[in-house]
Amino acid sequence: MSTRPPPPSVDIPEAAELQAKFALLDKRACVIGAGFGGLALAIRLQSAGVETTLVEARDKPGGRAYVWEKQGFTFDAGPTVITDPDCLRELWALSGHHMADDIELVPVHPFYRLNWPDGTNFDYSNDDTALRAEIARISPEDIAGYEDFLRYAEGVWMEGYVKLGQVPFLDFAAMIKAAPALAKYQAWRSVYSIVSKYIRSEKLREAFSFHTLLVGGNPMTTSSIYALIHKLERDGGVWWARGGTNRLVAAMVRHFERLGGTVRLGDPVTRIHTIGTQASEVETRSGWRERFSAVASNADLMHTYRDLLGGDLRGRKEARALARKRWSPSLFVVHFGIEGAWPGIPHHSILFGPRYEGLLKDIYDYGVLPSDFSIYLHHPTVTDPTMAPAGHSTFYALVPVAHMGKLALDWEQVGPVLEKRVLDEVARRLIPDLHERIVTKFHYAPRDFALDLNAYVGSAFSLEPILTQSAFFRAHNRDDVIKNLYLVGAGTHPGAGIPGVVGSAKATAKLMLEDLK
Repeated sequence: MSTRPPPPSVDIPEAAELQAKFALLDKRACVIGAGFGGLALAIRLQSAGVETTLVEARDKPGGRAYVWEKQGFTFDAGPTVITDPDCLRELWALSGHHMADDIELVPVHPFYRLNWPDGTNFDYSNDDTALRAEIARISPEDIAGYEDFLRYAEGVWMEGYVKLGQVPFLDFAAMIKAAPALAKYQAWRSVYSIVSKYIRSEKLREAFSFHTLLVGGNPMTTSSIYALIHKLERDGGVWWARGGTNRLVAAMVRHFERLGGTVRLGDPVTRIHTIGTQASEVETRSGWRERFSAVASNADLMHTYRDLLGGDLRGRKEARALARKRWSPSLFVVHFGIEGAWPGIPHHSILFGPRYEGLLKDIYDYGVLPSDFSIYLHHPTVTDPTMAPAGHSTFYALVPVAHMGKLALDWEQVGPVLEKRVLDEVARRLIPDLHERIVTKFHYAPRDFALDLNAYVGSAFSLEPILTQSAFFRAHNRDDVIKNLYLVGAGTHPGAGIPGVVGSAKATAKLMLEDLK
């Protein structure tokens, strides 16, 4: 274990704050899982003086933000859309450091290019003049409606993100306190419903509602509070980490270790031991076993309760409750490296299919594999050529699919078929000779989410973000029974996405630091 570094050159805190920090020095915490949520929580704890050990099952940190390197191409698993960079910068500022010393964030413009089967394009950005011109080109009568939607998005951003996004909902009283704001913004309505209230063009309704898919939510059923994503992107922009999302993960690990934190890789936790209503020890597959004052899990919710706490009544009971909840869909992702540079294809594209609501019903409700699909196309080399060999490009094409609890397929058999269909569509719409240009390719299916990440039913985003599974109704940041067991990540409030899981880390860290005093 590395020694703790000397105090950074920052303003000397008040005596009471200094004493409180030193009082934490004999406390030890374990964070299970080195995804963005686990990393952010570990950094916060270590910055506050809590000796923290981060335990990761896989050979690399990052969780869903994994990385592969094949034939000179770098393939990021994601998440590849970075918003609200200030929530990340704060993790360095806690100890008087600067994120820019460890990682460079590069702005992405446009944020996304949306493309429909009829050839219509819509470049989505936070350039007011350009965005209004894009709206006017498709539906001039919707300019005024967009202004009204923007005011709505600003309101829910303030209530849902600024005021409540980093606040733990541990009891129903907290939900009651938030109820007036939720009622004011009609949180029971869906994002698509709210967008449709202001905007008449179907294409623009899709353009301003698809964002919930990036956090696992169905635009037709996800609470309208998630319209705050538009304001979040508008104010904070969309960014790319130079070298890939994996380099941002590496920067977080480097910062955590700089502060004196310990990382264990490639050693899956097999059990959280308990004594009464206290988590006592963490045990891994290698036989490593240590006692901690507090334990936090960034692992999949079901895996945490059913498997890691399977020897405890609390774990078994909570696992049964989780099995009755609605889980977000999975993803099918085709990674491919090709010959040639493609400056005309932006960093992020959404290739909408012929259906919107019908396709969403197939995925979220019916659990079928439809013949059509919408594709999120990621092309990082247009922003960062280092992601591929010279004269080549890195891509991935992602399509949402039902999770394995609804869609029971043999993905080893279906995967190659769906991979070809997805690549055929990209070729038809953007790169006619795509198949001849491919240097390397592979796909990642729901079964891989389940096997590599212990993701229940292969869900890519944990619990579905509907109103009745949000805030108090989502997994709590501190367990209700085991008082020194905490949760962080997509399954807790406020939900998936980098700002969501980093926000959950802030809420969880606050609880842990208060409890450890």
